[in-house]
Amino acid sequence: MKHASQRANIYERITADILAAIERGADTWRMPWHHDGSPAARPVNVATGIAYRGLNILALWAAAEHASYAQGLWGTYRCWEKLGAQVRKGERATLGVFWKRTGDESDAGNDEQATRRPRMFARGFSLFNIAQVDGYIAPETPRLPESERIAHADAFIAALKVPTIIGGDMAYYSPATDTVHLPPFERFKDAVSAVSVSAHEHSHASGHRDRLARDLTGRFGSFSYSMEEAVAELTASFILADLGLAHEPRADHAAYIASWADALKADPRAIFTAASKAQQAADWMHAQQRTAWSTRPELSDEPARRDGAIGAL
Repeated sequence: MKHASQRANIYERITADILAAIERGADTWRMPWHHDGSPAARPVNVATGIAYRGLNILALWAAAEHASYAQGLWGTYRCWEKLGAQVRKGERATLGVFWKRTGDESDAGNDEQATRRPRMFARGFSLFNIAQVDGYIAPETPRLPESERIAHADAFIAALKVPTIIGGDMAYYSPATDTVHLPPFERFKDAVSAVSVSAHEHSHASGHRDRLARDLTGRFGSFSYSMEEAVAELTASFILADLGLAHEPRADHAAYIASWADALKADPRAIFTAASKAQQAADWMHAQQRTAWSTRPELSDEPARRDGAIGAL
């Protein structure tokens, strides 16, 4: 029972921190997953340089937003100590999560169950940002000019090979036809906004039955619809951080903020599920970059029906 209580506490603590970040940004629609695209936007381990994944990205973003941390370098107390740095006395750690495979404790003592079913359980660990330590100077992180980052992002999205229709004044993904629909480029305020919206709609497309097979049948206003929007938002935020581009709030976020908050209050594991599915989607997108491709997705100037559309602006 003690382990079950500890696991529940991890879910509740991390969910509470993310929920607090959502509620802080409700008036401006700025959520913990919005960022400026700078190197600091991608949380990485200071010792290995390996980027954190899934829920840990979101938890560290929420902590950085709350404390105004300017850099994305994180490590455990012992990790900083090995680098010759010292976490300052009184600094509050940010809770991270790793997953441990173990047997199903409910099967213990069951003679009919010779082997325990493997399950994944959350385990917590404490992380500190570089702003919380003394004795460490971060190396400079080079950054490509914005024009090159945008060109890279365009190529990244093209490699996904999702048919894309240009036209009209709405951005959405249609599961029925497996097509992303985007307004003409001139309808966006700038190139980064165009990439951001495209990344969001392509995140929905990753859930098609022939890709990751997420449930895309929810109607607007339903729990499943708002959760799919959360998955797409997180996926886009992960990808844009990887590409070094900002992920800014959109006007339609106001329609989802209350439902996201309600979902987290009702189920402490909801954000864990959304972050996990978003990481799967981001992994799928990155995997497509390693697949040979020769043509861009189909382009058309014709408007299309929006039946069953997801993520319409």
